[in-house]
Amino acid sequence: MRRRAMVLCVKIHMNYFLAKTDPETYSIENLARDRRTVWDGVRNPQALRAIREMRSGDRVFIYHSMGDPCIVGLAKVASEPRPDPKDAKLTVVDFEFLRTLEPPTTLHEIKETGLFADWALVRQSRLSTMSALPAFVEWMRKRYGKSKI
Repeated sequence: MRRRAMVLCVKIHMNYFLAKTDPETYSIENLARDRRTVWDGVRNPQALRAIREMRSGDRVFIYHSMGDPCIVGLAKVASEPRPDPKDAKLTVVDFEFLRTLEPPTTLHEIKETGLFADWALVRQSRLSTMSALPAFVEWMRKRYGKSKI
């Protein structure tokens, strides 16, 4: 009698987030050079909630918040969230550089679509870290290609 191995197919669900940074403090170029960094310094409760939801393998759009605000790159969550060793009330996570996005996607372009008016990026300009809407991820895939996002 021949036995057949059962193969269990599991769909791996990847979440997307957006993390803002002042390029004068820590830019996409810094992340590209360092390859990996601890994402810390976040104090807003809503932003901390987003960091606590991150899981290893999730993707993060890196957003430069100064000058002409824009999404400039993509990172991968490279650790599980953990308490900040400097302040246990805060949470940190590691990001690993994946790629820059050329050309950058400006906040003006995102707003101009009219598709994301309810998203925190558009509504709450001071929120530093947030989940990315599935519709936004699809929009970005159309801009850059599925293999890049």
